[in-house]
Parts: sequence; structure tokens; C-alpha cells
Amino acid sequence: MIKHIVMFKLKEEANGKSAKENLAGALELLKNFQEEIPSLVHFEAKTNHPEAPESNYELALVCDFNDIQGLNEYQVHPVHKNFGAYITPVRENRACIDYEY
Repeated sequence: MIKHIVMFKLKEEANGKSAKENLAGALELLKNFQEEIPSLVHFEAKTNHPEAPESNYELALVCDFNDIQGLNEYQVHPVHKNFGAYITPVRENRACIDYEY
């Protein structure tokens, strides 16, 4: 199994919207990820706790795949690419790790 964890730190303002508004838009795009992307075995989108430090990243995606091929299929899937097109201009930073378990 492959675990793919990616976190996003959002810009305070981007595309005329606040970080909170852009986070809501991201979550809307993510709500059907598992159903729309066949190689995803398990998917979670998590947001930072409201009382946690503001320096934390606002959004984390936790994905499980059967193998590295599944992860590679996910990376080029149109639904994932659409999310990437949305999140890239509104994010300040991105952190990612992929590991086998």
C-alpha cells in the first residue's frame, strides 16, 4: 500500500477571496474524490482545527493506494488535475510525502 499525504498552506487572499473562502472551494472540489478517482482506496480531506496555531497548514489530504501505479494514475486523473488547477494559485506552500506501508 502507498500512503500519500499532502498539505496546503493557503494565501491570506487569492483570486479575490479569503483563505477561508478558498478552503471552502477546495473542500467542495474534494467531496467526491474517492468516488470519482478509481485508484483511490481511501481518501480523507482534513482541515486545521480553528484553535490551532495560524502557522499550521489549513488543508491536508490523506490518500491510500494499492501500489505506486495507483498513485501515478491519481496524479494524472482529470479530477485531480482540476483540483490542482484550483489550489495552485491560492496556496502559499505545499508539503507532501509518499510512503509504502
